[in-house]
Amino acid sequence: MSQTRAASEPLLWVQLLGLSLLPLEALLVLLLLAGSDPGPLPGLERLLAWAIGVLAPAVLLWRRPADVWSLLLVQTPANGRRELQRRLSALQASPVLRIGLAVGAALLLVQFWWLDASSALASALAPLPEAPRLVDLLLSAPLLALMLWQWQQGLQALWLLSRSPEQIAATAPLEPAALAQCRLSLGLPLLLPEPLVGAEPLASGLAAAVAVEPEQGAADQQGSDLDQPIG
Repeated sequence: MSQTRAASEPLLWVQLLGLSLLPLEALLVLLLLAGSDPGPLPGLERLLAWAIGVLAPAVLLWRRPADVWSLLLVQTPANGRRELQRRLSALQASPVLRIGLAVGAALLLVQFWWLDASSALASALAPLPEAPRLVDLLLSAPLLALMLWQWQQGLQALWLLSRSPEQIAATAPLEPAALAQCRLSLGLPLLLPEPLVGAEPLASGLAAAVAVEPEQGAADQQGSDLDQPIG
């Protein structure tokens, strides 16, 4: 039963840690937008930048969700994944996660709108103070896409970690051929992390060691009795 626990997969916890970078990425967007003044139609500019950086990637991730075993630059190779990992990949096909993706895209629009409206407060810290408005918007789009990717990966990690061992065991593993068609897996296939070892295997090992010590002591005592000369 312990082999079907999603908590034993370290990459799920790494995906959760990625959510902690969202405030820093939002700050970078704010600094980029602080380098230029809004044009005559700032609302339209914001919508266009959001469409490039969020809406287009969201449509792609709706059709092919981000592979939970991909860290964008590196990933676990499809042919080297354990059965538990392939079962968890099959559990990614959930309407709840699609709704979460749509909510994240809408929240990014609200956040981007607020960041652009407040960017004048950070004009003294702008890294590109002389850049045109179009350049600042285009540079913000990749950061928005990265934030959407991390949002979906974090939601998927939370969803998979909350699945019961019984539900995971009842799910058919996703084969590598199907994975290539229905998941967006980016990065070099270099990750082969070992599963996290829980306290249960450690406790069983300690119990075995404790059980061996009395037997070893009895054997040593018997050997010493045989070595004594007969009086």
